[in-house]
Amino acid sequence: MMEVRQNRTDRVFFRYQEEFEQAALQVLRSGNYILGNEVNQFEQEFAAFVGTDYAVSLASGLDALWIAFRILGIGAGDEVIVQGNTYIASVMGITINGAVPVFTEPDRHFGIDPDRIEEKISPDTKAVLVVHLYGMPCEMNRITSLCRRYGLKLIEDCAQSHGACYEGRMTGSFGDIGCFSFYPSKHLGGFGDGGAIVTSDPGLAQQVRIFRNYGSDKRYYNKVVGANSRLDELQAALLRVKLRHIRTLTSERQEAAMRYLRGITSQCVRLPQPLENSECIWHQFVVRCKKRDRLASYLKEKGIDTLIHYPVPPHLSEAYRYLNLKKGDLPVTEQFAREVLSLPVYNGMTRAEQDYVTAAVNAFS
Repeated sequence: MMEVRQNRTDRVFFRYQEEFEQAALQVLRSGNYILGNEVNQFEQEFAAFVGTDYAVSLASGLDALWIAFRILGIGAGDEVIVQGNTYIASVMGITINGAVPVFTEPDRHFGIDPDRIEEKISPDTKAVLVVHLYGMPCEMNRITSLCRRYGLKLIEDCAQSHGACYEGRMTGSFGDIGCFSFYPSKHLGGFGDGGAIVTSDPGLAQQVRIFRNYGSDKRYYNKVVGANSRLDELQAALLRVKLRHIRTLTSERQEAAMRYLRGITSQCVRLPQPLENSECIWHQFVVRCKKRDRLASYLKEKGIDTLIHYPVPPHLSEAYRYLNLKKGDLPVTEQFAREVLSLPVYNGMTRAEQDYVTAAVNAFS
């Protein structure tokens, strides 16, 4: 029996091992570990990759989210419309600032449904947070138009969509601010925590730079009460290595996804459907199955690891019980939570491993 893990971050490391180790040693020998040349270079390279004027690196993706809302002045009593089917960190970015998440349903592509946003807008609505879940871009043209019409800020959660494009533009470049995570399992993942905010607004970029460093742009002179949220030099250097190879890595994941799309023929599963005119980077390959738990157990018996992204929607989590939302309030979101299953997909996955997963899924009934 073959064993197939849900994700393998080590295979990319071994492929580019010499480059990673050389970059790490260069930083270690430099004696400069915080806010140095590697961070500066990575920020410039990442902004150019995304297609924004600025990138400001941070300590984590969650920091990127809550700092984004803080810098945009969204706080107590303000409402932010967000899709219900997302990782809870998306919602925490809102509530850490005292703002109120207003949940809406996803479309069949797992992104926020543009048809359901307008009905959620109230006099207290200040922003829309879109989440490019699983590496699939949301329908950004309609969403940006809606935000302009109502004067709403637009924040993109791109934690799972490094390199994904909608109509030729990369996620993170549509909104006022784009928020990224460099957690190791991400498509552009580091070797620890990390994150970034991207924007083409020079004022916002400067505010984030000051805020991340204790509210200071000059040592010991503090303009605001900020945070300690800095990507370290070592992570920046390692991310620069991976960024050099990101297009090759993206193509590999896309080819793997296409093999699944062509090869999985089971009537028990519903395959993912990215938007037309979009380029998905397949952070996860998520199928839906009404017998999801049975399928997951069956695959486990075959040595195949899967994950559920995510079994408990934020509006039903214990953390957000105070919002007084109940089961049945978001039926589409809750249906997805019952049905979604992430099959193994990662850079370095062999054809034999993928064929094994495909055959196992097709044999399930």
